[in-house]
Amino acid sequence: MAEAKDYRKRIIIDTKIHFGKPCIAKTRIPVENVLELIQENIPFDEIIAKYYPDLDIEDIKACARYAEDYPYDHRGSPSRDPPPSRRTW
Repeated sequence: MAEAKDYRKRIIIDTKIHFGKPCIAKTRIPVENVLELIQENIPFDEIIAKYYPDLDIEDIKACARYAEDYPYDHRGSPSRDPPPSRRTW
């Protein structure tokens, strides 16, 4: 289980990089961009070969794990609040 949370070392949020959007550490690559490629069913090795050669498989997995933890707000700062339609208060 600890391995699943290791993504937090690979995903950063810095207000000076892409206006605080989550990015892959040591790059300026937004998580959002990688998730869009994953959503298009592009294999991880192809994402690296054709789009982001500076990444490795673990970076891409980190993006997917980040999206699992923050499914409603991967385009900006993380939010633990569910979308309005799912709020219980």
